[in-house]
Amino acid sequence: MGREEIKEKIIDALKNVYDPEIPVNIYDLGLVYDIIFEDDKNIMIKMTVTTAGCPVAYIILNAAEASVRQKVGDEYNVKVELVLDPPWDPTRITEDGRRELKEIFGYDIVEEWIKRMRGKI
Repeated sequence: MGREEIKEKIIDALKNVYDPEIPVNIYDLGLVYDIIFEDDKNIMIKMTVTTAGCPVAYIILNAAEASVRQKVGDEYNVKVELVLDPPWDPTRITEDGRRELKEIFGYDIVEEWIKRMRGKI
């Protein structure tokens, strides 16, 4: 199995993990910052949470790690690392995630956030 195929499996696994407060998977929320192949058998996933004080941060990270391990198999060593810099913001949400949130809330929360934050960031 090549790295691109493994990466697709990793992304698929991450799309099965949700922040318990937001009805969009962690990948489409933009919480996954990087997927790194350290070598053929070691995979590092760098991800964040929506806020540095997230009370379920490690639950989400552990769920992400477990989901990826299940998808890629025991032959790979998977580690998920919490990254808080740069902090997450809604502009990291994927187009799929934006569509899902728009269906739920009736408007594009990313566009609304950008309008409200203009000049503040």
